[in-house]
Amino acid sequence: MKSTIPDTGVPITPPAANGGDRQEASLHGEILLRLRDYVVEGNIPEGARVPERQLCEMLGISRTPLREALKVLAAEGLIELLPNRGARVRQLSQRDLEELFDVMAGLESLAGRLACEAITDAEITAIEQLHYEMYGHYLHRDMHGYFQTNQRIHESIVAAARNETLKTAYTNFAGRIRRVRYSANFARKRQRWAEAMREHEAILDALRRRAASELSDILFQHLRNKRTAAIEHLTEPQEDTPASP
Repeated sequence: MKSTIPDTGVPITPPAANGGDRQEASLHGEILLRLRDYVVEGNIPEGARVPERQLCEMLGISRTPLREALKVLAAEGLIELLPNRGARVRQLSQRDLEELFDVMAGLESLAGRLACEAITDAEITAIEQLHYEMYGHYLHRDMHGYFQTNQRIHESIVAAARNETLKTAYTNFAGRIRRVRYSANFARKRQRWAEAMREHEAILDALRRRAASELSDILFQHLRNKRTAAIEHLTEPQEDTPASP
């Protein structure tokens, strides 16, 4: 029902029901997703400045939405904001990696134990579907698809733990090593990738049986193995175009 401006009789047209806000939020999410993938997949060298002009052209956006997205990536630990000097990709030392992966191993280990106590059959089914989707990416050597689905599996196990404090800590640390976790898939090439798939088979099996202690141990070792691969990638020269991760 329209109302009128007092003493004029001019009708007041109600504003659209947040359609613009939803569209803007969707655009922001798409920009953030594309920018995060671009950084995670190593398109900007570690320690290098973020090329804002180039990214604006690539994404078809102005500096303002780009810088808003960069603030989110900084909060996630992927980049560092430099006062009045733009941003650069965060560079982690070997000691940084050792400490971060150890913390992540502890968090995922705890998440696995708690998830076995609270996870539903429907959640296990959803994780199974993600596992088979990930296996398809593995067979097709689709690193991008594999990594994205892999992260969803780990995040689903953490969510099933029903512990918001744990989830918040996990999200914080996961952001800081997301880039190196991606690049570590290239270390040891085919051997490491096959090992990771076998480990995920064991993770799924233990989760189906709700074997809390077993799943906890598997997840801890899985992250330890990932740590080893990440450090190998950090310290050894890499081929320009790996045959397979």
